[in-house]
Amino acid sequence: MPETDHTTETVDDRELLARARSGDETAFGDVVRLHYEYVFRLVLSVVRNETDARDVSQEVWIVIWKKLNTFRGDSKFTTWLHPIAVRKSLDHLRGRKRWYGRFLPFLENDEGEPIAEPASDADTRDDIEKAERNARFERALATLPPKHRAVLTLREVQGLSYEEIATALKCRPGTVMSRLFHARRQLARKLQEMPCD
Repeated sequence: MPETDHTTETVDDRELLARARSGDETAFGDVVRLHYEYVFRLVLSVVRNETDARDVSQEVWIVIWKKLNTFRGDSKFTTWLHPIAVRKSLDHLRGRKRWYGRFLPFLENDEGEPIAEPASDADTRDDIEKAERNARFERALATLPPKHRAVLTLREVQGLSYEEIATALKCRPGTVMSRLFHARRQLARKLQEMPCD
């Protein structure tokens, strides 16, 4: 099935959502198929573990099924489901008492692919240094309070606006800005304090 363009919704999409809202399970299955990858990529960007992301995505779709009758169609469906997916992802992280620190692709090339086996000793040294920086970053990030890690992830990885983050976290944009400021400052301080291995 071709991937859905999440920037627009067609008349067919709206009709499908209307049928799903009225309890049509087949229509809801079609909605899931159309938007599953979008939800999965969003969840994965927060939880940073594919297996966990698949589990959380299933939980997101259960919530969407239960709440679908509250979707009025005033906004795009993806705009409506976005905060649900983010909150479920954050709930998962809080419940597991851990945070996957691989938010930035330190060990990827410009195309976003894993770095291949090094070709020379110089490349090996560069890869080792990148791995050490990545591990140091992960350790520093793990020391931040969850609310600061959340805004940092949503802003820096997802590229969400302050208003979108505020909606997802159910707080004011000013609170988001404050948390982001503190998160960046704390992360920089922790990185400075941490000895290089």
